[in-house]
Amino acid sequence: MDDLKPLAVFAETVDAGSMSAAARRLGMSPSAVSQVIRALEQQSSVTLLHRSTRKLALTEAGERYYPHCKRLLEAARAAAQALQQARDAPTGELRVSAPVGFVNHVAPALAPLLSEAPQLRLRLLVDDAMIDLIEARVDVAIRVGRMPDSSWVARRLCDLKMILCASPGYLSRYGTPAAPPELMAHQWMSLGREASAGSTQDTFPAPSGTASAKGAIGVLSQAVQMPLDLLQAAEGRRERIVVESRIVSNNQVALQQMCEHSLGIARLAHADVLPSLQRGALVQVLPAWSFPTLPVWAVTPRRDGEEAKVRDALAHLKRYFAALPGASAGDLPQPM
Repeated sequence: MDDLKPLAVFAETVDAGSMSAAARRLGMSPSAVSQVIRALEQQSSVTLLHRSTRKLALTEAGERYYPHCKRLLEAARAAAQALQQARDAPTGELRVSAPVGFVNHVAPALAPLLSEAPQLRLRLLVDDAMIDLIEARVDVAIRVGRMPDSSWVARRLCDLKMILCASPGYLSRYGTPAAPPELMAHQWMSLGREASAGSTQDTFPAPSGTASAKGAIGVLSQAVQMPLDLLQAAEGRRERIVVESRIVSNNQVALQQMCEHSLGIARLAHADVLPSLQRGALVQVLPAWSFPTLPVWAVTPRRDGEEAKVRDALAHLKRYFAALPGASAGDLPQPM
């Protein structure tokens, strides 16, 4: 397609009523405007404008030509306005991806943004799998844990405090561990990313001190090991133990539900289990000991040229996650 700029210059000249006025609008000199229109007439071998010292008048050919050029100019202005609006105001559809366990955080995090920006729509993709941001056209993905290397940009939203939890019923049946080594005798639940396959055993040992071997639950599968790095805050003493998980899931919500149903001990995010702790459905185990925090990330396909909806969503997510109970503020944006 030929260069469309001469058509826009012609339409602007007719709209402005003179070449000097059109030149001011276009940021060109009057002579440059005149040269563009003259070249357009020479190229088409048709006169478009009658020129006089006082005014311009369209020829018959120019009258037929002008509406098409005007629509082109209006379309170009609309396109520029659309880009400016995307840059300056949150509009259109915001596509957010989040793990199942973090869905309950998305609504309170983004609700203020959706209230402030009535032209903004939200499409929430809930999946514990690693969604391809480009293929799914995701604007912002919430990810948890260590980030793999990629060309995407990860912004650390916060670091979540992790605690050990069990139900009062489980602790009443099996006893409350008083020191880290006692954890190895208990039934465990873990996230898939925390665990690794270990040796095979026919039965999962019953917790010591309460249930006998008759109370052990048969597990004819490969035992799954989960390392625990604990830090006693008061003394700064570290201790590492390895426990075997009876239940492994890729969904933290499911683990919390099974934990509340007295199926074992689990390492969970303090912010997620706080309501359960407050109503007594769960109890914190070994509260004097702490764990390395769990990083939460906001991942975007790129950093430069981000639309307003993405910038504003990142700001609201950062503000919300940094204010969660037991969370510490995250870092500056960084490439993955």
